[in-house]
Amino acid sequence: MIKFFKLLTVLISLGTASVYAQQSVNSSVSMFPKAEKGQVQYIIDVPHSDKDNLKKIEFFAGKIMETDGCNSYGLAGQFEEKDLQGWGYNYYVFTTNGSVRSTMMACPDAKKIQQFVYSESKLARYNGRLPIVIYAPEGYEIRYKIYTTNEETFVGKIVK
Repeated sequence: MIKFFKLLTVLISLGTASVYAQQSVNSSVSMFPKAEKGQVQYIIDVPHSDKDNLKKIEFFAGKIMETDGCNSYGLAGQFEEKDLQGWGYNYYVFTTNGSVRSTMMACPDAKKIQQFVYSESKLARYNGRLPIVIYAPEGYEIRYKIYTTNEETFVGKIVK
């Protein structure tokens, strides 16, 4: 019985934390337009750090597709950066016709696999104070990578 109450307490705590986290994300993006019919709104919400200026975020859209596991695949599409009028913020809209490009190597014995086929990426400034808002067609997902550098700089060479 005691184990049951401990488990119940943990579950309630987790539920409360997820509701709180959802509310904080929703309040920080409430000024952005709602997703249009056939679109999904994605949020990339990263923690703030003292070194945000040394980071970049690369994001891309894609979906899991069946491929031959031998050729390289890419999703046709593009990100358009739009201005949130009156706020000074921006957001991105991904559009695609769904076509996929690939290399054309002959792979007669290649087994079919499920893999994430993604678009060309977009590189954005890392900002831990404001989420990146992206709209994508239903059925596609947004993934991202975070790049970090140190403060070391290099000098280019002059061509004579």
